[in-house]
Amino acid sequence: MFQLLHIAEHQASVLKEMPRVLPEKGFLWFDVDYTDTRRWVGPVVELTGIRVLDEHLSDAENMLHPSYYDSTSQYEMIVFRGLANRINLDPRAEGSIGNSGLRIKTRPTTFFVLPKVLVTVRALDSKLFASLRERLLAAADSTQRMPACPEELMLRVLNGMVDRYLDLRQPMTDLLDNWQKDLLDPRRPFRDWYLLLEARSEIRKLEMLCEEQLDAVQEWRDERAQRREGSKGPGPLSPLLEVRTNDVVEHIGRVMHHSHRLEASAESAVQLHFSSTAHRTNEIMRTLTAITAIFLPLTLVTGIFGMNFEFIPGLHSRYGFWMSMALMLLIAGGMVVFFTARSYLASSSFRKMFEARRKSRDEA
Repeated sequence: MFQLLHIAEHQASVLKEMPRVLPEKGFLWFDVDYTDTRRWVGPVVELTGIRVLDEHLSDAENMLHPSYYDSTSQYEMIVFRGLANRINLDPRAEGSIGNSGLRIKTRPTTFFVLPKVLVTVRALDSKLFASLRERLLAAADSTQRMPACPEELMLRVLNGMVDRYLDLRQPMTDLLDNWQKDLLDPRRPFRDWYLLLEARSEIRKLEMLCEEQLDAVQEWRDERAQRREGSKGPGPLSPLLEVRTNDVVEHIGRVMHHSHRLEASAESAVQLHFSSTAHRTNEIMRTLTAITAIFLPLTLVTGIFGMNFEFIPGLHSRYGFWMSMALMLLIAGGMVVFFTARSYLASSSFRKMFEARRKSRDEA
């Protein structure tokens, strides 16, 4: 069964029985889970005389519904998707995003805003709603300010849902940083391509999710801004609600901005990997070319002395073999010195840089 709270100016209380009329002070909060989606409809109709459309009730039951805003002349509905999974911040722990990849699961929460009534349809195991309910019930003995209207309580919930997305910033950044280090490690090939591509896909989903959330909140704010005092239905937002709404919009924008940066970081990591691979390939080819160039004169010398002429200088000399060997060693040594001076046979600068970074990190 749904939970019913009466939120007044200085306290919040759980109502065991359904009131016959709306309270003069404060408002009612119907906190409903998915299994009790339609049980609140009858009591709300009796209290307010407003009947929610069946299409909107079906939207509240749809687990795949995107973030969305709609309204009638009597009430408003906002569907807002929040995080469904708990992100493990320890990349070494079992089941963390560092081991299983980045997968962002969301589920919808539906808000029905009526005169002096707020209805929230959400998941039964939502810790955000349980924590908020406990804080409101405990605020009677503290100086914490209570929500003055259903819209303010809804904005508090929306702000908490968006803040959970902000908590993803650090683990997602750490995950991509670790992948970047693995991509640049020349000593072992990178094998987590599937997880990396999946993470890029999830980041794009997060970006589209933020756009839907932003559209829903902005449409609600813009429609309220066009209404006048005394008009039928909800009136314009107060300055306090305007500030809270702008805060929610700003937080959604921060999540969207971070998703843009993460996508760019993942793309740059892949490009840097292929650039470093091409750089290492070029260095290997340069080394092989230098070795080939060293042995070419030696092949020429051996080819000359291998010709089938009857008279070849030094052919019948007892020191001819050693003289030719000394000549070849002299030529090879001179070319090695020349190529080393030109850094054709030097160690990879990329490898040196990576080893230096790894050494400094190990020492730290």
